[in-house]
Amino acid sequence: MNRIRSLFGMRGFPRRLLMLACQGIVSRSCRGLQNVEVLEAQGQLEGIVALTARRSRLHPGTRYLARGLNSCFSTGNEVECEQLVWVPKRAGQSVPFNRYVWRRGTIPIWWGAELKITAAEAEIYVSDCDPYKGSVEYYERLSKRYDARNIDIRAGENSNRKALVPIVCINLLRNGEGKSESLLVQHFEESINFIRSTGKLPYTRVHLKNYDWHASIKLKGEQLTIEGLWKLLTAPTVSIGISEGDYLPSRQRINDCRGEVIYNDDFEGAFCLRTHQNGIVRFNCADSLDRTNAASFFGCLQVFTEQCRRLGISLDSDLAFGYQSMNNNYGGYTAPLPPGWEKRSDAVTGKTYYIDHNTRTTTWMHPCPDKPWKRFDMTFEEFKRSTILSPVSQLADLFLLAGDIHATLYTGSKAMHSQILSIFNEDTGKFKQFSAAQNVKITLQRRYKNAVVDSSRQKQLEMFLGMRLFKHLPSISLQPLHVPSRQSGFVLKPIANLFPISGGEASLLSFKRKGLVWICPQPADVVEIFIYLGEPCHVCQLLLTISHGADDSTYPSTVDVRTGRHLDGLKLVLEGASIPQCASGTNLLIPLPGAISAEDMAITGANSRRHSQDASPLSLLYDFEELEGEWDFLTRVVALTFYPTVSGRKPLTLGEIEILGVSLPWSDVFTNEGPGTRLVEHVKKFQEELNPFLSGSDTNPFNPSSAEEVSPPKQGGTSADLFIDLLSGEDPLAHPLAQPVTENVVYQESDPLDFLDLSVKNHSAGSDGKVSSDNARHSDSSAEQYLKCLKTLAVPSLQRKINFIEAMKLEIERLKLNLSSAERDRALLSVGMDPATINPNTLLDEAYMGRLSKVASNLALLGEASLEDKLVAAIGLGTVDDNPIDFWNIIRIGETCSAGKCEVRAEIKKAVHSSNTMSSAVASEAVFLCSQCERKVCRVCCAGRGALLLVGYNSREVMNYNGASSQSGQVDLPVNRLLAWDGIICKRCCQDIVLHSLILDYVRVLVSLRRTERVEKAAYNALKQIIGSCWDCPLEKNGASDSESAGKAVQLLLNGYESLAEFPFGSFLHPVETAADSAPFLSLLAPLNSGSRLSYWKAPSSAPLLNLELSLVVFVMLVGLY
Repeated sequence: MNRIRSLFGMRGFPRRLLMLACQGIVSRSCRGLQNVEVLEAQGQLEGIVALTARRSRLHPGTRYLARGLNSCFSTGNEVECEQLVWVPKRAGQSVPFNRYVWRRGTIPIWWGAELKITAAEAEIYVSDCDPYKGSVEYYERLSKRYDARNIDIRAGENSNRKALVPIVCINLLRNGEGKSESLLVQHFEESINFIRSTGKLPYTRVHLKNYDWHASIKLKGEQLTIEGLWKLLTAPTVSIGISEGDYLPSRQRINDCRGEVIYNDDFEGAFCLRTHQNGIVRFNCADSLDRTNAASFFGCLQVFTEQCRRLGISLDSDLAFGYQSMNNNYGGYTAPLPPGWEKRSDAVTGKTYYIDHNTRTTTWMHPCPDKPWKRFDMTFEEFKRSTILSPVSQLADLFLLAGDIHATLYTGSKAMHSQILSIFNEDTGKFKQFSAAQNVKITLQRRYKNAVVDSSRQKQLEMFLGMRLFKHLPSISLQPLHVPSRQSGFVLKPIANLFPISGGEASLLSFKRKGLVWICPQPADVVEIFIYLGEPCHVCQLLLTISHGADDSTYPSTVDVRTGRHLDGLKLVLEGASIPQCASGTNLLIPLPGAISAEDMAITGANSRRHSQDASPLSLLYDFEELEGEWDFLTRVVALTFYPTVSGRKPLTLGEIEILGVSLPWSDVFTNEGPGTRLVEHVKKFQEELNPFLSGSDTNPFNPSSAEEVSPPKQGGTSADLFIDLLSGEDPLAHPLAQPVTENVVYQESDPLDFLDLSVKNHSAGSDGKVSSDNARHSDSSAEQYLKCLKTLAVPSLQRKINFIEAMKLEIERLKLNLSSAERDRALLSVGMDPATINPNTLLDEAYMGRLSKVASNLALLGEASLEDKLVAAIGLGTVDDNPIDFWNIIRIGETCSAGKCEVRAEIKKAVHSSNTMSSAVASEAVFLCSQCERKVCRVCCAGRGALLLVGYNSREVMNYNGASSQSGQVDLPVNRLLAWDGIICKRCCQDIVLHSLILDYVRVLVSLRRTERVEKAAYNALKQIIGSCWDCPLEKNGASDSESAGKAVQLLLNGYESLAEFPFGSFLHPVETAADSAPFLSLLAPLNSGSRLSYWKAPSSAPLLNLELSLVVFVMLVGLY
């Protein structure tokens, strides 16, 4: 960007004027901006032209992987182009400029092309399933972007408000009989008629003008083809117009501006726009490449001459042409004066003269009395004779370069058929002979790259734009964990070393000593290391660097890990973790699950099975027996116990040790700024709502009919990854097994903690999918409600064996009741039922489970892509309407089809009354039409929308891309090309594996959301230990008067020193008994100018002595000790 700015600066263009030309092109392909041409008309007035191209990120991709519309309502190879002309001035003078914008892209319908292995031309096809879906939204986005009707223009009396926004599509496809592109022309025309019939764009007029470029050149020649294009473009170009304005170097001159004023803090001056372009001209061929570039050049050439004319730059080769005689005013037309000119009359003679305030000169001649758009009426030869051709050639060079760039990004080769852009040169014939051979070479090059390289280039484009990262980089976290053991972390107790090392024990925690070998002086049974972390965090991983001498058995064989807030009461989080014998320098990463209670370990897993000889089932679907470790964001001490391979025989060698974890944004919490403020506000809900899964809120993230529009949560595969999603402030990398909620979305500026506002609620059988607060807060306990659901399925005697779907529905009830696996197993054992008998991993054979897991993983990827596309599709459109059926459409226990108008009746079992279920009559009132069998179907008998994604995943659109599959067995293509399938599909039209994958994916999501809730509650508990329970005003803002006075007092007390004992850097080594009505003990270490000044820490009345041990004591200040 600096290079571009400097380039414009060297051309006499104010540096900040680039902001108008380059708005929105950062991180996009804008190489054409590097080519700026200086114009000079017979040595008179110098001007500069710049060509800008902004590629759309809504449908990125290569030629055969990004064609036509996608689920984001955008077309492949969509480019917004801008032609900017300005006249450089001296410093301090206003700079006049004007700009013209047009677009190029593929046809906005659902279509594609099947690439043949032979040399035959690719076969074009149009989707047979709603090929015009999204066309209305595409033109609506264009209309909103180029609508200048409502802009307040004060330019003068002649500025009239335009009633409509014209969108003119110049279609350059072959339309002759037998041509493959004629199919696209036919559907293009039908799509325009379809858009008009919907009536959704009342103030937009979409015009389609077909112009067979190749046929016209073949029959009429290049010159007549260009003339025909000019005639076609005359009316729409003149109607749409151009934008004109001035750059004002000083904002003091804003009041003199007669037009819209644009300015911000990024630049000193301001822009004054007197007129605005209203509408857009859009060029297209099959791929928006060669023909499109040529036609857009000749269309913009006419605009370029008009731009120069309005800026007072004459491109006429004969100065007498058109305005030698002032009597010839072209039918009474009087041209407007350029910026800075004024018209006056001589007081003596009455003759009109003109004043140029820019140069402080006068003239009797009108500065630009030309007829506007006069060259549209000329023939090609007249245009060539009457125009200075050097600026035309410079503009052609810009288009040649731009065409090559667009073609390279889309096809991997340069543009073809570009010789016509040099038609104004004298050596055009020689260029044609060279171009013919060049076109053959480019054709072969494109065919090879499209068939072999496009798949790889597609991945590169998506990763460059930050799209589909859950697919391309499934195991890489975008926001890495913190390493609190580095820098300010240290070892609490000394460790003996045979060879003393500079830095002592601290070198074990330094990431700069990878080759370190720490040798214990004598054989030992164990080696214990107590590490004090630099800041409180939740410990997630242990990273060991294997380091030993010639014998690799000197490195420890196992390790135990204990963590805690203080030295007292460390909890065992990992026992006997095996350390394999590895080469010296190997990095070994060990996950730390968190402390697990002994009671849970005794009740869940192998200990809960009645027959001890039963083998633990493979968790191919999900972890049915998951043991939930404790989350603690105030962990400060980590104790590592290493055990040797052979006890007492050989010395132990140690390498570098790193502790990885996740911290809360403590600094922002204390200053009440940024993510800290949002975090405090978010975790307040736990003060009133102990179980967010049973909330009485009307917002249901799983129900598309929810009245409130919400942003779906990002799901993570592990608790560590999940917490990074919640508190990092960055977009997380989604786990492939975690399916997001795919409901109504609104595009807006992202808030790092927006998605924390969601919680899981109970479905009801009602049509709105909500449950009343009375039902959600039933007097029965969650375990009792779970057992009632079980008895509903297995009859009260619990003798009937349940199937896979019923077992999964039980798990859904368990997760919605916020029961852990241990709590579930405890409830089952209390009624004499073996939890293993309802484990879904044991109710299917392993071969089928393998297939099901793969299909569910594909469904998760498609769902992630669907959510990502919904967010992107909302750009420029606002709210995106959603399907009345949600992604999964899971039917609750006891819901059945109410028959009536439903013709499918897939759920016809007799409903059983349950406290958690309702009659399904209300739920089945709405009747839909299945898009496959076209039968009427109720909501209960509908499959979720995810089933449509799986149907589209096996459609022709998939199989025809590149004609080959990837190594993983999945077709490698942009997922957003699969999402044209919409509507409703009934359960009778779905295979069992599709229905099973939907419910499996739903359970995985609920498991992930439960992890989210546990992490949020842990954050709440951590903040409560520091801030206390006063959430109405937990922290005083820095801008408050009390806070300012407190800050001054702190500065006076510190006298230039820094308090190093403040939390989170300082903490207590041992816990201290605290009174029941006291502020938290750790609040003593909170920054002095934060928190409520009326809160105090109180020791219990029975405490005879108070002894405080701090981990870091340099300058200690305890305020509020009572």
